[in-house]
Amino acid sequence: MYPAERHKWLINTARETGRVSVSDASASLGVVPETIRRDLDQLCTQKMLRRVHGGAIPIEFDLLGDQPLDTRDSSAVSQKEQIARAALPHLPADNGSIILDAGSTTGRLAAIIPPTRRFTVFTNSSPIASAMATHSACDVHLLGGRLRPTTQATVGNVDAISRLRVDVAFMGTNGISLDHGLSTPDADEVATKTAMIASAHHVVVLADSRKMGAESTMRFAELGDVDVIITDSGVTPHQVEMLQKSGVEIVIA
Repeated sequence: MYPAERHKWLINTARETGRVSVSDASASLGVVPETIRRDLDQLCTQKMLRRVHGGAIPIEFDLLGDQPLDTRDSSAVSQKEQIARAALPHLPADNGSIILDAGSTTGRLAAIIPPTRRFTVFTNSSPIASAMATHSACDVHLLGGRLRPTTQATVGNVDAISRLRVDVAFMGTNGISLDHGLSTPDADEVATKTAMIASAHHVVVLADSRKMGAESTMRFAELGDVDVIITDSGVTPHQVEMLQKSGVEIVIA
């Protein structure tokens, strides 16, 4: 196989599955791992892929790091709105309780919760708390702690969260993969997210399809800790199949 053919295969595999590994590519293409590593390095230099441990992921995942909330809020807008609408049926009955994790997609869910619905809402997002307190009939609790300017999320609140028990936690994430689970770049946010998931009877993750196959630095949950992932139609059939095999319900908005 010529280098150009290998490169095309590597790019297509990464886009279809969310990730291409050196070992799998070496076995599938019948070349030594060193050849695949050189191919991936070249494709990354050309900004066709992004190198990660053991392989590479699509270059668009480079946009999913620890960026300011307003930057993330202006990307994939229609997909996030569709995901938020698809999350509405997962709200508990009135007088139930929910956690809304900080994030641009969870923020869109907060904005469209019907104003007549009544929940006890816990959130570590100051924008979400403000929006919910203004337009809803919910009892809103902003979880205290240090406010991270980048994400506008409070952290350092694990003790308070660990005393909660809520019906549903709606979570955001920077990446979702079979090997690394759900991940995010900041250690303090990892602790907060982990505590949120542990406090909930039902966990719903809101993640646009760019997150599928992506891995950030630190894992905050295994796929087995999650009940439902709501994403958009950009997810590939292969990704859906792999996630379903892990026991997670996949909802495509």
